[in-house]
Amino acid sequence: MNPETRKKLMNVSVATLATALYKRGLRNQVIQEVGPVARKGRNMVGPAFTLRYMPAREDRNQLVEFRNPEHPQRVAIETCPEGHVLVMDSRKDPRAASAGDILITRLMMRGGAGVVTDGGLRDAATIGGLDIPCYCNRPSSPTNLTLHEAIEINGPIGCGDAAVFPGDIVVGDDDCVIVIPAGIADEVADEAVEMTAYEDFVVEQVKGGAGIIGLYPGTKQENLDKFAEWRKANNR
Repeated sequence: MNPETRKKLMNVSVATLATALYKRGLRNQVIQEVGPVARKGRNMVGPAFTLRYMPAREDRNQLVEFRNPEHPQRVAIETCPEGHVLVMDSRKDPRAASAGDILITRLMMRGGAGVVTDGGLRDAATIGGLDIPCYCNRPSSPTNLTLHEAIEINGPIGCGDAAVFPGDIVVGDDDCVIVIPAGIADEVADEAVEMTAYEDFVVEQVKGGAGIIGLYPGTKQENLDKFAEWRKANNR
């Protein structure tokens, strides 16, 4: 992805991005019922690399399957490109884990930018201490084979009711995760930076006692003039 776009997206909120996408008619880009395993105080940004699970069938999903060097879950960990976010479709079912701390540690060491699943993660306390952003529905100890079969790598998926295509740009903050269609990521990042600057100005004005009518959104010219002065003074 464009390095400048990555840099911009590292410093804007998912809420701001959701508004920018809403303006473009995209209303279902936030991955639902997913939150950070541990807040990192920084954004997760990267292109999506996907793994899809389907319902497990007992004759296909015994523990011996993990000995198969072509097991899709293991292969996904070993082939996810550096700087990408591994996004897993676990059918919004957290009763069994999508991955655990060993696999996610391996992904981290390979340069992965983060992990997102609409299912569960086992060893969540340990994962939370790793230096890689991870998002899930909730902790879940049972191995994925209990309910899920890893079936497809890097195809289109649904994750938490959001459509995710390989290469879409995934951004997570300390609240949520959002998916930006790859083709509009640069323009959305530019707009989000502009929105963030104005929102920072608004917060400062509100803390100083200003009312929000005509300020947020900025419909009064006097507030826009103040913003221009504030921006110049603060090098924004």
